[in-house]
Amino acid sequence: MKRYLYFTLCITVLILWSSCRKDFDFNPSTGSLQFSKDTVYLDTVFTNIGSSTYNLKVYNRSNTDIVIPALRLSQGQNSMYRLNVDGMTGSGSTLGKEFENVEILAKDSMFIFIETTIDIQALAALQTQFLYTDAIEFDAGENLQKVELVTLVKDAVFIFPQRSAEGIIETLTFDIDGDGNDDETTIQGRFLTDTELTFTNEKPHVIYGYAAVDDSKTLTINAGARVHFHANSGLLITDGGSLKVNGLPSNDLDLMEGEVVFSGDRLEPSFEDVPGQWQTIWLFNGSVDNEFNHATIKNSTVGILSDGNKDINSKLTITNTQIYNSSNFGILGRGTSINGENVVINNSGQSSFGGTFGGSYNFVHSTFANYWNNSFRQFPSVLLNNFIIDEENTTFTNPLDEANFTNCIIYGNDNPELILDKDDSETFNFKFTNCLIRFDNSSNNFTGDIYDFDNVALYENVIFNEDPEFLDPNNNRLQIPNGSSADNIGIIFGNLNIDILNTTRSATPDLGAYESIEFED
Repeated sequence: MKRYLYFTLCITVLILWSSCRKDFDFNPSTGSLQFSKDTVYLDTVFTNIGSSTYNLKVYNRSNTDIVIPALRLSQGQNSMYRLNVDGMTGSGSTLGKEFENVEILAKDSMFIFIETTIDIQALAALQTQFLYTDAIEFDAGENLQKVELVTLVKDAVFIFPQRSAEGIIETLTFDIDGDGNDDETTIQGRFLTDTELTFTNEKPHVIYGYAAVDDSKTLTINAGARVHFHANSGLLITDGGSLKVNGLPSNDLDLMEGEVVFSGDRLEPSFEDVPGQWQTIWLFNGSVDNEFNHATIKNSTVGILSDGNKDINSKLTITNTQIYNSSNFGILGRGTSINGENVVINNSGQSSFGGTFGGSYNFVHSTFANYWNNSFRQFPSVLLNNFIIDEENTTFTNPLDEANFTNCIIYGNDNPELILDKDDSETFNFKFTNCLIRFDNSSNNFTGDIYDFDNVALYENVIFNEDPEFLDPNNNRLQIPNGSSADNIGIIFGNLNIDILNTTRSATPDLGAYESIEFED
């Protein structure tokens, strides 16, 4: 009985003590909040494309639990920003704009998450870019505190498949290998209209799905144009179609004002070098006279995919072009014909250049590097073969009519950076002339006549395993210094007497796409 009375007394004391606690009595805010930033800059976005999520941390450094009577965007329900306050979506007719009685414990903090989707046409100004601002307001009157919000919005030309009244998205169906069999592929996209077949530099072009060029049509992309792709999007140049990328040398290497740039549609700095943001520029079997000059292609799955037409010399001509951060291949040729000069490819999840299923390939003064950050990369910088194996494990061969590399660098952070994979039942013609190649075969893993490096009919004046000393290959800066092992050992060859930066080549040119320079300390 005594134990029961003692227990009852303890419970009663606890209840009375709890009712006297002031821990959860919140006092009104006094305007003394502190913030992780006084301005939140949401990086550049395209009109009508949602931003990344940004955060602001709000601190209550006092010894008192406080309540913020009102937390809102300055433009209220009309704001193009939206907020999430520690998991709360707010009140009002449109959520994410206004919040009431937001509590913060003493010596505690909370997160505000900020996003925006801005329609530039809804703004008063109709420039091609516009600075959109607002602010987050905490409390009101004499206790009012603000954190500014700033976003640069760019207008653009948007190309996307149409959606029917039933919600069905327009698709394209192709016999992708052109053999007439029933192996068709259907993808979201549409053919460009005649009025869309010229991309200018007046506004960026943003592509959703695949934009296709029809038979007998040519897509022309002018100097300085910017082409951005949404996720799982790309360009298709179909049977009989052509692509002309007409970039020009740039005076400012950072602005690249003359260059045509292909990249993803996320403009935030955190997406600057993220591979695989979009699909590919796909040159179908039967497309003709495709040309790239002074172009930069970055952050794709496959930079350029060229299929078929190995007997057509003008299938693809590519000059003064850089391809970076491809999650698979920089350039993938499949039984095709490619002529390249002053080409730079780096940082590819598989090979920077793959000449597969035979074909005809000629490269001069090109730099094929691979400094992919994966510690276990299974593919070399350059891969050549003359066969393909289908899903049923059946092998199909196709002649490698020629694969000529002259004054080129083939290097990277793995060994070897060149693989030749030959099916003996089919032609396999190649030659490397005045090249620098990373290939250490000290373990004799690679045998056969194709790896006979003393055979001058296959390897003429080739340097092996000498570091070209690229400026900063991890960040795609592949210039070489004066005195590099690739300096002054090339031969006069090809159609261009200038390098990719428009520098005149010397009488004894350097290997790769760049003439050597003096590196700054």
